[in-house]
Formats: sequence, C-alpha cells, structure tokens
Amino acid sequence: MSKTAVKLVIVTEKIIMKEVSKIIEKEGASGYTLTSAGGKGSRNMRSSGGPGVIDHFANIKFEVITADKDTAERIADMVAAKYFNHYAGISYLDGVEVLHAHTL
Repeated sequence: MSKTAVKLVIVTEKIIMKEVSKIIEKEGASGYTLTSAGGKGSRNMRSSGGPGVIDHFANIKFEVITADKDTAERIADMVAAKYFNHYAGISYLDGVEVLHAHTL
C-alpha cells in the first residue's frame, strides 16, 4: 500500500551543497537524493559539471521526500531566503506516492 508524501526539488549551485544539505537535515528530513543538473534559466546556461567545467560552478539537484507539505515548504523557504539572492536556484513541490520506505 502506498503512502502520500511531498517531494521537494531544489536545483542550485554545487558550491552551496553542504550548506543546503545541513538545512535539509536540520529541518527533519530523513534524507535526500543528490544528482548533477544542467540547463538554462533566468541566469543563462548552467552546466552539469562536464569536462572543462570547474566543478564548483556546476549545478546540483536535491530531491527530498517529506511526510508533509509544511516540512517541505519550511526547507524550501529557508534555502531560498539564505541563498537564492546570491546563487542560482529554484525549488518546487510535487505530490508523490511512496511505495516502500523505512521512514519519511
């Protein structure tokens, strides 16, 4: 049987990865998935850190599954308030159904 949850996605610059992960953990998320990301947005083309790109200027994507929307929004708001005025970033929520998990 599935359980309804909320997925928070944060795409931002790799240089702030440790700081963002600390916020996610501090605010009670049980974990996250982290992948390389690239694309184009309001701050122009961004690389996923491929050959020839300085690693700290690459983009990353956090995916955080939370049991409730309040936790996801609190994490997103804290990250945006602290970093998105000075670093590229976007966050969004998506409703998901978790099939198998130890905890949320």
